[in-house]
Amino acid sequence: MIFDKNTAKKTAELLLQINAIKLQPQEPFTWASGWKSPIYCDNRITLSYPPIRNFLREHIAKFIEQEYGKPDVIAGVATGAIGIGILVAEYLNLPFIYVRPEAKKHGRQNQIEGIIPKGKKVVVIEDLISTGKSSLNAVKALIAAEAQVKGMVAIFNYGFEIATQNFKEANLSLHTLSNYEALLEQAKDTNYITSQELETLQSWREHPAEWNQ
Repeated sequence: MIFDKNTAKKTAELLLQINAIKLQPQEPFTWASGWKSPIYCDNRITLSYPPIRNFLREHIAKFIEQEYGKPDVIAGVATGAIGIGILVAEYLNLPFIYVRPEAKKHGRQNQIEGIIPKGKKVVVIEDLISTGKSSLNAVKALIAAEAQVKGMVAIFNYGFEIATQNFKEANLSLHTLSNYEALLEQAKDTNYITSQELETLQSWREHPAEWNQ
């Protein structure tokens, strides 16, 4: 679920502006999963643009307070959401931790870096939601540490059905600043893409694993 349509379109505008999101229907990218995709999203780029990272920080922080009240801790999912997570925690004057995909094989063998006392309320920050698998893996680690995970807030969501199902099964609320629908609407309104490219981008989202150029 997005915060609101205006915020979603503005976020999409900013991400397109700095090429944090690239749309290339004619020259698809190859994701690590092997999927061919007409879109690539790297929200870490936003950290290099102070006005944009401040926009993201403030909107996420204010939404967290509105939706969940003030949690005890902000958690970022490594590595993409560490930067924005720290910014949100700083804005709210809250402790910050981050969660690795798996425990380290050396040293203290931590999966969670930072201090998270048992029973504390945590809101998880993500930069991007695709299938939701890695995001929910972080949530499982926090629950195993006996934290109270109140929900997750992310910058962008592709809106895949599998992600919706995964979050539903995990019984976890997910809210994002922007999503795929808002992105395509913004891109079309500003002539960033043509009507034909819009059709291609829409068809990809329906069956991303089987999609061909």
